[in-house]
This record gives sequence, structure tokens and C-alpha cells, in this order.
Amino acid sequence: MTAKQFGAESMLESSLESSLDKLAQQILSLDEASLASLWLKYKERMENFQPTKEWEKAVIVFFVINAVRAKNEIFNEQILKMQNHPPQPLPTGEKKKPVLRLVRP
Repeated sequence: MTAKQFGAESMLESSLESSLDKLAQQILSLDEASLASLWLKYKERMENFQPTKEWEKAVIVFFVINAVRAKNEIFNEQILKMQNHPPQPLPTGEKKKPVLRLVRP
């Protein structure tokens, strides 16, 4: 691969990442309840295969809805876990000793 090809590939990758980042930002702004109300509609469209762009888009939308649901489930589980096991503060006046080793030259 030449430097020119590498540069073009790198720019394409950067553009793709930027596009995906913007798409993720838009998806994160959607309301989960509204998405949930569309879940059955897109599930049925996906299950009724047709070799069309509309069917392909329905599959993507269905999995986006599921991705948001999964993300929220993981997020909520982690928050609950943090609330049930908060980090323990050090007792007053007691300082944690740093882990140090003597290194001889």
C-alpha cells in the first residue's frame, strides 16, 4: 500500500468513524419508550422478508431499538450495582499508604 492509498484509507476511516459517532449521538437522544412502541412493528417487518431496501432498513431499525434497550439494561444494572456496593471511604485520620518499592540503581 502506498502512502497515498494509506492516507485516503485513513481519511475514509476517520469519516466513517465521524459518521458513526454522529449516528450514535442521534440514537442516544431518542426516547426508549417511543422506541419500545415501535419494536413490534419492526420485528414483524423484519420477519416478513422481502428483497428490498425497506426490509433492510427495517432490520437495521429493529436492531437499533434492541441495542438501545440492551444499553439501558446494562447501564441500569451497573448503576444498581454501584448503589448496592458504594466505595468505602477511608476511616478519618487514617491515610492509605502508597505502594512503593525501593529501586536500586
